[in-house]
Amino acid sequence: RKGRSGLECRKRSCQESKRLMAEHNEQIRRHIVFHGWVQGVGFRYRARHAGELYGCTGWCQNNWDGSVTMEIQGTEEQIDQVILAVEAGRFVKIENMESKIIPIKEESGFHIE
Repeated sequence: RKGRSGLECRKRSCQESKRLMAEHNEQIRRHIVFHGWVQGVGFRYRARHAGELYGCTGWCQNNWDGSVTMEIQGTEEQIDQVILAVEAGRFVKIENMESKIIPIKEESGFHIE
């Protein structure tokens, strides 16, 4: 009886691990507006490079108010890596981000608009 109970626990643990891994690898798309020192500091070029490096798709563009808008698609971890890489730019200073999840699109590459 004890062996069966332990086996059931291991099965549940394995199923939970598989569920968490599937969630971890799930593709999402985010619409993000960055505020701060984000224009004229190489932000978009770093974003394009990091997006390609980490396997994300999407685009970014400067806005008239000095902010930068980005749509990026990948796993949550990939998107976080891109943002960290951009933020590591010598003159980039992200003071605020507005982010929301939006529907996934069929596209390839990461480009500057």
